Amino acid sequence: MIAFVSGPVAALAPDTAVIEVGGIGMAVQCTPDTLSGLRIGRPAKLATSLVVREESLTLYGFADDDERNTFELLQTASGVGPRLAQAMLAVHSPDALRLAVSTGDEKSLTAVPGIGKKGAQKLLLELKDRLGAPLGIARAGIGSPVTAGWSDQLHAALIGLGYATREADEAVAAVTPQADAAVAEGGKPQIPQLLKAALQTLNRAR
Repeated sequence: MIAFVSGPVAALAPDTAVIEVGGIGMAVQCTPDTLSGLRIGRPAKLATSLVVREESLTLYGFADDDERNTFELLQTASGVGPRLAQAMLAVHSPDALRLAVSTGDEKSLTAVPGIGKKGAQKLLLELKDRLGAPLGIARAGIGSPVTAGWSDQLHAALIGLGYATREADEAVAAVTPQADAAVAEGGKPQIPQLLKAALQTLNRAR
């Protein structure tokens, strides 16, 4: 397995970067987001995954190991080949995919070209126990003993998932009535449920 390639960027195309490695130009298939961080003539290091077919050897490149690992895990689901896995990462970050799967967010998966409603439902079932929990949630301590108020935890989780501070503030405000209702009934605000509701408000606003 070729774990990574490192060297100056020799050329860029809409879906490919050519990295010069020891005098050889390695063509690497990349998402637009990964390509946007590369510059011709500048050094680059891409985590890679080699896909072997009878008629071809294709090298896929990623900004980091998390993207590469997610790419490979996605392909463990039936019907997901490297092209579709890459399309999923072109639309969503690894953490966004983990969040979509862990919360059963069918709409996020159907935003990927090539995935319909039935396909999304099937993927949610197959990937549920494979991708793991979103790292943003782990960093915020969701599921661990509460050491901060629900709003602080929720805000931290949203920031960890890449949302701007203003967006996180608005989302927390939007789900505050739901949290208050839980307290009024004698319970505690459940962060995972509040996070799902907050994300739904953010998706509607976009």
